[in-house]
Amino acid sequence: MKAIILAGGSGTRLYPVTLTVNKHLLPIYNKPMIYYPLSLVMLLGIKDVLFVVNPADRSSFEKLFGDGSKLGINIKYQIQEKPNGLAEGLILAEDFIGDDSVCYILGDNIFFGHDLIKIMEEAKKDVEKDGGAYVFGYSVRDPERFGVVEFDKNGNVISIEEKPKNPKSNYAVVGMYFYDDEAVEIAKRVKPSDRGELEITSVNGEYLRRGKLKVKLLGRGFAWFDAGTHESFLEAGEFVATIEKKTGLMIGCIEEIAYRNGWIDREQLLELAKPLAKTDYGKYLMELAEGED
Repeated sequence: MKAIILAGGSGTRLYPVTLTVNKHLLPIYNKPMIYYPLSLVMLLGIKDVLFVVNPADRSSFEKLFGDGSKLGINIKYQIQEKPNGLAEGLILAEDFIGDDSVCYILGDNIFFGHDLIKIMEEAKKDVEKDGGAYVFGYSVRDPERFGVVEFDKNGNVISIEEKPKNPKSNYAVVGMYFYDDEAVEIAKRVKPSDRGELEITSVNGEYLRRGKLKVKLLGRGFAWFDAGTHESFLEAGEFVATIEKKTGLMIGCIEEIAYRNGWIDREQLLELAKPLAKTDYGKYLMELAEGED
């Protein structure tokens, strides 16, 4: 399985902050927002990653990550000229995906919870083995902002709708999707919505029509932030700060994950930590490396 992280868009909901800076590079507490989805991909053991980015922002992402070799992974970049909808990212990534299945994750979505990676691994294995699509639902107070999934009395999915005026449930589909190798062809057949965008909900709806969509609900033990608004951006930062201060452990620390995965060694970890030595982030990495003595 490969991974695509969608990091384009114009970030209009965060204006004026994002008039000059890509929102995915803004800090969620002590690290760039984009670290959080990348960390999940790495925790799944996925080493081939594609960032879908705006033309003007590619150099910033390359400065931050390069080709991924410093983390022991392979990173490539795909330009999205205009924000034409989430499903377009699949089409643009056709050559990258090839015949593989894909973990498709939004760059401004932040997840946390007990057994989160175990649940993601189950979705990954399910799609790799049986195909289809596997997505996640989360109860929200404002479902009209999201793609909404409806269930029957037996818990079966019966509909999925994008930003409905009259939501049929309170379950939003979060920005993390697992697809088989049919996703690109399905995305190519999606017609623009009334908003003029190629909606990812239309892709999920086609999998539902085929009887190949699975939805797992994330319950009370999980936190999900769509950090694309000022309020949710602030909430996400405060949440990460609280967890890290209470536990002494970092969320979304990509260097730590690369090290614990065995993708980089102690010396490489120390090299990554040195430029950050005056920060708490750098000290955390140094302590991690020194703890191996």
